[in-house]
Amino acid sequence: MEAKATHHVFFGLGSNQGNREENLRLAYQKIEKLIGRIVRQSAFIVTEPWGFQSSHSFLNSAICCETTLLPREILWRTQQIERELGRTQKSDNGIYHDRPIDIDILLYDDWTVNEPDLRIPHPLMLQRNFVMRPLMEILADCLPFCKNNS
Repeated sequence: MEAKATHHVFFGLGSNQGNREENLRLAYQKIEKLIGRIVRQSAFIVTEPWGFQSSHSFLNSAICCETTLLPREILWRTQQIERELGRTQKSDNGIYHDRPIDIDILLYDDWTVNEPDLRIPHPLMLQRNFVMRPLMEILADCLPFCKNNS
């Protein structure tokens, strides 16, 4: 039996409702259970909401995960995790809301995916300091392990 290829996926996570740190830690646990082993994680950073007004600041982080799953399956599982952690509405057409957890797929190896509901690399990540700061913290450490598995 042939072993499945191992891929590296980078996620950006954020929370601005409830116990933000606990929400992120629970998301990490669920990602490890449903997607794959976390090989690197950034520090948590506090940021202001982006794209909407709220009195609740965000706690953000980035992680690198090893997985045998393909991007579509990862998207489905991250959405499942968000629902399990209490997220009831997704951002739509640039309308953002407070949320207990947000999990975005930022990068998947060196792949490009351009589908209506799944774009990799994440199309807005370069515009978002709350994504790039934690991502840059872990990216250099993970790059030697990432390879093109296409």
